Amino acid sequence: MSQLIELHQAGLQITVVSSGACAAGREQVGKVRGLAEVAERQVYASIGQSRLMNAYQSLFEPHHITIAQALLTKNDLSDRSGYLNARNTLMALQHMGIICIVNENDVVAIDEIREAKFGDNDNLSAMVANLVDADLLLILSDVNGLYTADPQRHPDEAVLIPVVEKINRKIQALAISSHSHAATGGMVTKLAAARLATESGITVIIASGREEGVVTRISRGENIGTLFVPLGTRKESRARWLLSGLCTRGSIVFDSGAVSAVTIHKSSLLPAGVRSVQGRFKRGDAVNLLDVEGNRLGCGLVNYSSEDLTKILGQHSSQIKDILGYDYGAEAIHRNNLVLL
Repeated sequence: MSQLIELHQAGLQITVVSSGACAAGREQVGKVRGLAEVAERQVYASIGQSRLMNAYQSLFEPHHITIAQALLTKNDLSDRSGYLNARNTLMALQHMGIICIVNENDVVAIDEIREAKFGDNDNLSAMVANLVDADLLLILSDVNGLYTADPQRHPDEAVLIPVVEKINRKIQALAISSHSHAATGGMVTKLAAARLATESGITVIIASGREEGVVTRISRGENIGTLFVPLGTRKESRARWLLSGLCTRGSIVFDSGAVSAVTIHKSSLLPAGVRSVQGRFKRGDAVNLLDVEGNRLGCGLVNYSSEDLTKILGQHSSQIKDILGYDYGAEAIHRNNLVLL
């Protein structure tokens, strides 16, 4: 905490994503018997939240630093208005010089407790970085960063990768072979978080939390851990919300001609260029845009449901009304509702 206090006193705006409520609750009451597993962990979280915040309070208060707490769920951020409300609150706290401690609301977030969506603080931290327009997302792990091989199993072969320009399949394969267990999913979830943040224009560093003075040293520009370079400039709030994946309901795969039209000529996505539809979604939902090789190219808001789009894929826009009996426009996704990586 001393490092965060030092940075705060230097004028930096800090938001902390922290877990520990369930562990704190279990420590307080011991094993609770007679409850289902999910209910048991919800009880621990409910008891432990106040204990966790009291611990933070005792560390920051002697330095006259005010702290706040924000408990989020995936559903809170999936809704556009919920996303904006959370964003406004967190940014206001930063502006006031208050350090906010963010955690998933384990009392109600069943998905998280079952280790499904969010499911780990790595992805939550990327969402929060997205919310507050962070300059840097620092993910502290039990390893020094991303290695060319598992440093625990192959210490002679493992070399730390200092910089990652782009998270491609080769980089993802390295994460799968990693042996970090600092969070649910280890390096895989950290890499997923880094990808989300860099796609939003945020710099990411994965480093060891056991490294002496790691936070302050990184803030001074020292090269520690693995740095992930942001892709392009900072994207505006609506685009970041779409790219976050919180609101996506499926995917659309489109052909090379449509890829060129969308990425090079900034055109709308037409039904003629759609190869296939994945998942179930309604008109107005957000979907991922994929090429035929499965690469994610961006996200967009659809004019047609998955059922309708399946009927008109590959067809000229002039045929939409004949096939469906109605039409909502010539585009599967209008260019104004497209966000590309």
